[in-house]
Amino acid sequence: MINKNYPVNLSKKQIFLLSIPIFFSNLAIPLVGVIDTGLMGNLSETKYLAATSVATSVMTMIIWSFGFLRMGTVGIVAQLFGKSDYREIIRTLLRNIIIALLIAFIIILLKPIIINLTKHFFSTSIETQELIKTYMSIRIFSIPAELVIYIIVGFYLGIQKTNISSLLIIILSTLNITLSSFFVLSLNLNVLGVALGTLISSYITVIIFLIFTYFFISKKFQIIPKLEKLIVPTKLFKLFNINFDIFIRTFFLTFSFLWFTYIGSKLGEDYLAVNTILMQFVVFASFFLDAYAFSTEGIIGFTIGRKNKKSFLTVVKNSIQLSFLTALMVSILYLIFFKQIINTITDVEILRYISYKHFLWILVIPSIASFCYQLDGIFIGATQTREMRNAMMVSVVSFIIISIYLTKFFGNHGLWFSLLLFMILRSLTLYFLFNRILKKF
Repeated sequence: MINKNYPVNLSKKQIFLLSIPIFFSNLAIPLVGVIDTGLMGNLSETKYLAATSVATSVMTMIIWSFGFLRMGTVGIVAQLFGKSDYREIIRTLLRNIIIALLIAFIIILLKPIIINLTKHFFSTSIETQELIKTYMSIRIFSIPAELVIYIIVGFYLGIQKTNISSLLIIILSTLNITLSSFFVLSLNLNVLGVALGTLISSYITVIIFLIFTYFFISKKFQIIPKLEKLIVPTKLFKLFNINFDIFIRTFFLTFSFLWFTYIGSKLGEDYLAVNTILMQFVVFASFFLDAYAFSTEGIIGFTIGRKNKKSFLTVVKNSIQLSFLTALMVSILYLIFFKQIINTITDVEILRYISYKHFLWILVIPSIASFCYQLDGIFIGATQTREMRNAMMVSVVSFIIISIYLTKFFGNHGLWFSLLLFMILRSLTLYFLFNRILKKF
């Protein structure tokens, strides 16, 4: 019998405390991007930064397209945790790891096709194309480790052990920054060094936490993880439906950022490089605000597992308010330190000058985007994946059409205005579908 009054984290203070470990880990993630951008941006030639921008955008699109491995794991595990079904939690974890390895193997086999498509899709110089190929040829082999990391993080978020998932990300990011800096600054490997840093840090991290997770499960749940009862048609069908919806949703989302990079490349390599720099501010804000979304995912799933509607609505209200207030604080920090950060990231004067001209977009995007980030977390925790998919498809198609016209008339400013409208559309479409979640109670 499910106890509807079982206590869960409800107040703003409790949600904030649960999110603190994720704040620190999420700060580490964009820091990797900032360091990589800074390493390339201070090599005095735009081609290195442009190549890293294109290559990482393509790899990010591929890897983030399989973000369902984390998001699907969080929602299912959180709801099972609310029902105290620990054996099925372990089976879900193992099923997703097997799926992740199969997906990674297929992507690696498709490496030549992916590289050739990237070459034809982006308008860059021959030298830049070679650098892109170098990065992608190395980075693609990190995908097995990166996808398994998604699942491990999702597992710990689902059982509300945010300190462990945060520790994983901090270790991964610290290793990545350290190794990339060593390869670039000490061994002069430029783009190759950045790719190697990601590859090696991913495998070290996943090995450590697979071992840790085995002993954690054995101790906490008093169950030894075994490869048994994994092939259950009804469970696999449910997992497939959830994962496929999130896959489509995430594919569209990552394509939108790839499209952003693509349109920027059409404006010239200077704008491509500038947008890479400015996007670090957006990524920084998103990962910072996602701390609330990540912590809320587990709580939302737990309240649904317990059939506690009052707790669910309280968490929704408090988490959205917290996210918006935090976004305002991030914008204030940007207002104070924008120029100093730009000057640290690049020493190329033309890139600095163009970046200064786009300050307004960096200032307003965090608070506007905070709503769609938090709504994403709520829908993930509720495993309301079909609605997420449909909302994202509408938003991305609209963004592509809007960006074509606004960029034509207003150049790079039109592109950034399109991105702002994209964030608004994501919030409005999810808000329109919110009542679907209430049917679970």
